[in-house]
Order: sequence, then C-alpha cells, then structure tokens
Amino acid sequence: MSTTLDDNTIETTTPAWLAELQAAALKDYENTPAPTRRDEAWRYSDLSALNLDAFVEARPVESEGRLINSSRGVEQTAAKLVFGNNALLHCDTASLPAGVIVAPLDVAARDHAEIFRRYFMAQPVELGSHKYAALHKARVTGGTFVYVPANVEVALPIEVFHWVEGENASVFPHTLIICGENSKVTVLDYFQSSDNQRAFACGVNDLHLERGAKLNYVAVQNWSPTSLAFHINSTIVARDATSSALSLNFGGGFVRGESLSRLDGEGSRSEMLSINPLDGTRIVDQRTLQDHAAPGASSDLLYLNALDNASRSIFAGLIKVEEGAHRTDAYQKVRNLILSNDSEANSMPGLEILADDVRCTHGATSGEINEDELFYMQARGIRKEDGRRLIVNGFFQSLLERLESSPLREYLGRKVTERLGLPVQ
Repeated sequence: MSTTLDDNTIETTTPAWLAELQAAALKDYENTPAPTRRDEAWRYSDLSALNLDAFVEARPVESEGRLINSSRGVEQTAAKLVFGNNALLHCDTASLPAGVIVAPLDVAARDHAEIFRRYFMAQPVELGSHKYAALHKARVTGGTFVYVPANVEVALPIEVFHWVEGENASVFPHTLIICGENSKVTVLDYFQSSDNQRAFACGVNDLHLERGAKLNYVAVQNWSPTSLAFHINSTIVARDATSSALSLNFGGGFVRGESLSRLDGEGSRSEMLSINPLDGTRIVDQRTLQDHAAPGASSDLLYLNALDNASRSIFAGLIKVEEGAHRTDAYQKVRNLILSNDSEANSMPGLEILADDVRCTHGATSGEINEDELFYMQARGIRKEDGRRLIVNGFFQSLLERLESSPLREYLGRKVTERLGLPVQ
C-alpha cells in the first residue's frame, strides 16, 4: 500500500492543525518497524497477513442508495450515519436530544476543534499496533463524533454503518465518543463488506466517560472472509462511570482487535465482552488491557470463541493494578469451544498487581461439545449439524444475557442466530 500523500488525500477544508497531525502520523507509520516474531505483542500471530502492498485507496461507491437502504439495524434510532468507502452517504440526527452532537469526523474537527483535539487518539496505543494506528491517523477521513453533554440521556441508540466495496479497497473508520458527567448513551457501530471482496480496514474508536457517565458500545464486524482488519479501542472511565463494550466478530480473514480500558476514577467500572464464531481459515487475534489506575474500581472481561474447520484464535489479556489502586476488583475469562480437530485456540491471560487489598482472577478454558447433549438432540429428530449450531448459539447467547437492555439483547441475539445459519424466530 502506498504511503505517500497525494494532493487530494487531505482536503482543503481540513484544519491546518489536523493536516499537520496527519502528516506527522504518516512519518510515524513509515519510521515504525513492522512487527516481528520477536515482539511479545505479536506472539502466535500470523505476520504474513500484514502485507499491505496490494491494497489501494478506496474509490467512491457506485450506488449510494443501495448501501443506505442496506443499512438496517434496530427499529428506532436517535441518529443514524452511513459511510461508504470513507465517505459520508447519509446523516440523520433529527431525533437527538438538545445539546447532543453527532457529526461526521471532518465536520467535528472543524466546528468543535477544542474538544476534538483534546480527545482524538489521545491515548497511546500500548498493545502492539502502534504502527497501524499511526497509519489510521494519517489516512482517516470518515468517521463519527458523538458528544453527550452532562446530565443528558439519549434514550434511543445511535447507529453508524461503515461499508467497504471494491477489490483491495482500504477504509479507515473512526468513532470518537465523549460522555459528559452523568450522561447515558448507546452506540452501535457496524463494519460491513458490500461485495464480499478482499479489503483492508484499519479502524479506531476512542471512548471517554466523565464522572458518573454510562456508555453501551457495540461493534458488529462483518467484513468479507478474506479481508484484513485492525480494530483498536481505547476506553477511559472516570469516577463512578460505567462502560460496557461488546464486539461481535462475524467476518474477516485476519482480524486484529486491541482493547484498552483504563479505570481512571474511584468507583469506575468497565465491562469488556466479545463473541467470535470462527470457521474456515479465519484468524481472530485479540489483545486486551484492563488498566486499574484508581482505587475501588472494577472490571470484567468475558470473551467467547467457537472454532470450526482450521480457524484460529489468539487472546492475550492483562489485568494491571497500578500503585495505589487498592480495593480493585477485576475478572478476566476466555472460553473456547472447539468444534474441529484442525482448529487452534491460544489463550494467555495475565496479572500485574502493584497494590494491596485487591481481588483479581483470570482464566481460560477450552472444551468440545458435550456429546450427550448432541445425542439428546439427535434422538429428538434434530440433525447433528443443526444440533451443533444450536449448542454454539446457546454458548453465545449466555453472554448476551449480561446486557441490561432487553430490546438490544434480543436484537443482537437474532444477529448471532442468523450468523450461525439458524432460523430466526
């Protein structure tokens, strides 16, 4: 992939400060070495998948209306944005409460520069993909800015759709969410291929919660089965705030997910959830950090993988309790359901504790389908393959029970069921 900026990469309306930031990020990308097997952050990963030479700048989509009409999610939304190949195709913000800002990234950088500059990619990338985060910063043009003022609740979800189409097209989706004190909002991000061709996606989301805020963030990734994708997340949680982040990885050939959650205030809480149905030769490589920087905070991580055919999962997660972060309560669990002798699950949970009076637990399990359960289904006329899918569906639905919102839980439950090829009730 070319790393030179042509005259059209940064539009003339781009603020000078952002143009300088992107130019510096490009140099950072070019000067940062590519990952090697010697890098602990890339242990067990498939480095051959990281070759970007074939990828090109995405062209404008051929039919905007087709993608807009295909962007169907929950029944009612407070706002809805649709992007195709980095460009905004649709923006509806008419149902937002007063004071809430939902805008394309370039508009926010121009019209809300002060708050944008304060929060845009402010958290350093610590889990291995600094090089690719720099590429994202240099190339990003399309994305969403969400600002919820203090004491405001957005009752309906905000939905954002990111589409890619065209062979070897490159997209750089970005979501920046800032939740003021005691605010509440739900955001659903969708990442989808429109034509099932190989593409490159390098996405970043920044989630910032002020004191007492509550954010539910859901990312539904369904890139084509041959695509290369990075999804890099940072979540900063202030005192008494609660963040719940759920990722559903339905597609992608090689998907690298990095998620950092920093508990910055006493009484803060972070929940990190992930559902990963893997088949074919797909690889999902996930790295996480639960960073407890303040006392009396809690975090909970649960990642579920179901691996079929010759698929692979890699998980490396760290609970870090910094000095002075006493009374930390942290939990980390990865469960792997092995469906094939050719699949492979690598799990590396870890702890780093520098404070006293803490409760931290972590673990990883791998197991196969219970043959008694499968036999019970077959005895009642259910085909073996359908029985396997039903068991996997139940495995994933157990995680969705953690979601507070019944409509959201039911909607995502249908999405999981549909992904597994089962009839949706």
